[in-house]
Formats: sequence, C-alpha cells, structure tokens
Amino acid sequence: MSAKHVVVIGSGFAGISAATHLANKGYQVTLLEKNTTPGGRARKFSTEGFVFDMGPSWYWMPDVFDNYFAHFGKKVSDYYDLIRLDPSYAVIFGKDDRLDIPADLQEFKAMLERLEPGASKQLDKFLAQAAYKYQVGIHDLVTKPSRSLMEFARFSLLRDLFRMDIFQSMSTHVRKFFTEDKIIRLMEFPVLFLGETAQKIPALYSLMNYADIALGTWYPKGGMHKIIDGMVTLAEEKGVIFRYNSPVKKINVDQARAKSVTLETGEILLADIIVAGADYHHVDTHLLDKEYRNYTDSYWDKRVMAPSSLLFYLGVDKRLDNLLHHNLFFDEPLGPHADAIYTHPRWPEKPLFYASVPSITDPTVAPEGMENLFLLIPLAPNLNDGEEIREKYYHLVMDRLEYLTGQKIREHVIYKKSYAHSDFKADYNAFKGNAYGLANTLTQTALLKPSLKSKKVSNLYYTGQLTVPGPGVPPSLISGGVVANEVEKEHKML
Repeated sequence: MSAKHVVVIGSGFAGISAATHLANKGYQVTLLEKNTTPGGRARKFSTEGFVFDMGPSWYWMPDVFDNYFAHFGKKVSDYYDLIRLDPSYAVIFGKDDRLDIPADLQEFKAMLERLEPGASKQLDKFLAQAAYKYQVGIHDLVTKPSRSLMEFARFSLLRDLFRMDIFQSMSTHVRKFFTEDKIIRLMEFPVLFLGETAQKIPALYSLMNYADIALGTWYPKGGMHKIIDGMVTLAEEKGVIFRYNSPVKKINVDQARAKSVTLETGEILLADIIVAGADYHHVDTHLLDKEYRNYTDSYWDKRVMAPSSLLFYLGVDKRLDNLLHHNLFFDEPLGPHADAIYTHPRWPEKPLFYASVPSITDPTVAPEGMENLFLLIPLAPNLNDGEEIREKYYHLVMDRLEYLTGQKIREHVIYKKSYAHSDFKADYNAFKGNAYGLANTLTQTALLKPSLKSKKVSNLYYTGQLTVPGPGVPPSLISGGVVANEVEKEHKML
C-alpha cells in the first residue's frame, strides 16, 4: 500500500519542521508555498550586493536547533556555521549612555554589580529559577499538544506549574531581585515581543532571560536564512516535495474530512492529511467553508495579538561607528510606546526601536566597505501603514540613530526598502498584519490557544505561531514536531 499523502501549507519554520518530521515517519509529503522562496517571515532578498534577512534576526536557544537536527541524525554544523556574538548586544539608554552586554557570565555579573551592589548574587538566584523554568518549559511543557487537561495531570507537572510562576507577572518577578532601572529594563526586554507588557506576561517567561544570559546570542554565518536553507536541504533529503508559487485557494471538505486542496491556478491536489502552517486565521476563515471553521469572527477579534512592525532594510555605502550587531534603543520611556501597542493602538510618538548591523559580524552580507542595516519599530497590529507615515517614522528613527551614535547615516543610504502591516498581510496572509503571532498572555497559553487540531475536520491540523506552543523561531520548530506526532497517533501508516 502506498504511503499516506500529507499536504503541508506554508514553508515557514513550523511548516518545514512538520513536513520533515512527517516524511521521516514514512508519509509522502508535499509542501505548498505561496511565495517564490521558502522561509515565510524568515525569507531573504538580495540586491546591489546586500543580502537581507527579512524577519528573524536573533538566534537564541541553540539547544532547540541542535535537538531539531539531532532528531534526524544530523548536526547544525552539517548545514551552517554558528558564531557566538560577544558582546551579545548593546542597549542604548541615551547619548554616551549604553551597556554592551558581555557574553561571559562573570563579566555580565560584574557589569550588574557596578550598576547595583549585590546584583550579582541576586542574578544567581534569578537565573537558578529561570534555568528551572527553561528546562521544564522548553523540554516538557512546549512539547504538549495542549488538547486535553489530562496532559498536565501528573503530580510532578502540576508541581512544576506551581513553581513556574505562571500566576505572577514578569514585572513583579523581576522587581523581587533588582531595583536599578537599567537592570530591570534589561531583564524585561526579552518579553517585549511576546505580545504584552511585562505587567501582564507571566513570570514563566523569565526562561527567556536564561536563554539570553546563559545560552548566549548566536549568528548563523551568511544570515538567518541559512537555517531555512539547511532545513529545506534536510527536508528534501527525507523526500519532501516543495512547490513554490502555489497559493492555496480552498480546502475541499466532504463529510467532515478534507479530500483535497485547490490552488489559485485551479489545480486540485489530493490529500489524506492536511497540515496548515500558513496563518491560522486565514486558513480557518478563508480556506474552509463556514461550517468547518474552528472559530468565529468574534473569537478572532478578541484574540490579543503580539506586535506588528515597521521594518527598514538599508544599504549604507560606508562603515558605521558605535553600533554592534544587535542594538536596542531604550532612550525613550517604554510606557507610552507600550500603551500605543497594547492598550490604545496607534502610532507611537517616541517609539523604542532596534537596529541590526549583521555586516559587522559577516562581511558577506554587504559589499566591501559598506554596511547592511536593519531597523525595526514594534507597532500595534492593523494600523494604516501608508508611505507617508512610513517616511515620517524613518526620519524620526534616523534622527535619533544619528544623534545617539554620533554620525551621518541618511546621506550614505544607497538602498532603502520598508516593510509593514500591509506587506505582512500580502505576503503571509497575516491576521491584522501581525509580525509575531498570538500574544503569550495567561489566557492564551496551552489549552487556551487555538487548537492544533480541527474540531470539525478529522484530518486537518495546524502548526505555527498562532497555535501551540507559541510565537518565535524555536517554538515554531517545536510546533512542527508536536503536530507531526499528533498526525502519527491518529493516522498511522499501515
């Protein structure tokens, strides 16, 4: 008997992961991608000698990537080379007021001690808890499909959940250990893109601090898209068939079972099982007939989304000073910007922003003597992002960047491209133009996330940043493996 045919929709991290796991289990897998290249938000584009990563730029949790490739008998080094960044990143609080975060833990502790006497010992306590959360969270909780309370019923896991501080806010947790404002802002920064303020994100996510401080910040030589290249190569080694320029128009369901997908071209592709790695809302709302949807429009409208972003990809015809590979600009208060993202959605007056200059680490991503500069402003989803407002914020951020780093940059920009809400919608069918998926609030955790299994179609599954375990590159990698295991349980190969 021939192998069951799985159609995976979308070639982001979760889609490729799901496809590879399923192919490794013996399924015949076809992966459909609407764009011309794989990667989803982690695509790349090249122009005028510059190579830009379009989305993710931070490589944290290296053990998750190691475990992914090891599952298939491979090593990360079989596909790309890693460089540990030192300093890990810079945090700029104002003119001539910055912290360069050392990779070495003892140097990091010494830096905190200079800011707040006694902070190094407090860090030991903070990291001990964070390490525990990381171990349980990343190596146990996130692998749960979250389809039943019974998954969490064993006593040891209930005990772990209590120790994980899921009912305490990150803000409260951090302030139990530190009082210095700069340290607090440094410890709270990793949760900024999880979809809520530190006052509303569970303290469980101090596990992100462990990932940052203990496990380090890395860079795959050539760019983050090298991870995608490696994953695609591995997937093809396992037999996955990739089809690009293949947007799906409809999932065809008969008697509560998906039979096929119809492409925009009109082609119909038969399937025994479908795994949707594309935007969950788009699949649920636009690719299925109404009677087969998991959720109503009102349900989706009530979801709390993680931020969207305004991005600028810039080619600069000179080398830049006073910047590291990663740079966080905290020269303005977080409160008003957070309010503009999470509470009263609007364009912020004085946004915090992030700048990445990968060419400082990797000269292959820019012509000789030039720089590859990536700027990101986190924003509320679903804002009007016309060219006029994009230009306004380009100059607002560049004014501050030039002032804080003491150099002229704009006049040296020889390539410029912006990317925001409407682009996320056009390229990824992203719900409300989100960049980071569903917010990791307590009421949107585990069983309270959109289900990875259709409630009405017996052979339809979901993976990616709008379902379990959540947003981010490592969780998306894990998500693909989790859904593949569920498929295997319920649709075993004969």
